[in-house]
Amino acid sequence: MTDAPIGDATAERLILLLVGAVGAGKGTQASILSREFGLVHLASGNLFRAALAAGTPLGEAAREYMERGELVPDELTIAMFMEELARPAADAGAILDGFPRTVGQAMALDDTLAAAGERIRRVLSIEVPTEVLVRRVAGRWICPQCSTTYHEDTDSPNDPGRCDRDGTALRQRDDDRPEVVRARLDKQVPPMLAVVEHYERAGIVDRLDGTQSIEAVTEAILARIGPRVAS
Repeated sequence: MTDAPIGDATAERLILLLVGAVGAGKGTQASILSREFGLVHLASGNLFRAALAAGTPLGEAAREYMERGELVPDELTIAMFMEELARPAADAGAILDGFPRTVGQAMALDDTLAAAGERIRRVLSIEVPTEVLVRRVAGRWICPQCSTTYHEDTDSPNDPGRCDRDGTALRQRDDDRPEVVRARLDKQVPPMLAVVEHYERAGIVDRLDGTQSIEAVTEAILARIGPRVAS
């Protein structure tokens, strides 16, 4: 398949895969790209929650596994993505976020998309050193009274350790503690890197320096994918 302009009725949809560890900023970039190109943002966690809330057949099937504390099978997760891709909101394409997480899942998704005559066009890998990620996540604090969030480096309170709004002592979520963040990264990063390597063999990966400002990362993404999709 060859790239074609967005807006052309015969164009191949722009399906992007956004990859990045916790704290890399991929959620922020997904929102920006969604607005920039009119793409629907399909985050796996949101898909599950929406399907469960709506009581869809796929959601009910997933609920059975989740209530037993089991992982939702890959084929069911892929079916949820394909269902969303079939909706009018995804006519221009989509940003996949949070799936695939393993090479096996990536291969299964590739096969399913290929059967529908589609593919992942580009993989955007936002890369940030581990210690920077830990600092970004572990620097977050929250007011238990009003839920205002702060960050030690980028948005600290006027009175250290206390909320600017009501003076309540700030707390850190258990999963934001440095040792917990490192443990999450140790589990998350190796399979994520394997997924990136899988798509690198297809020559569709753009590696991005996630230590830059939000604006600089966005500019880098647009400079790389913009020419491929601009009319």
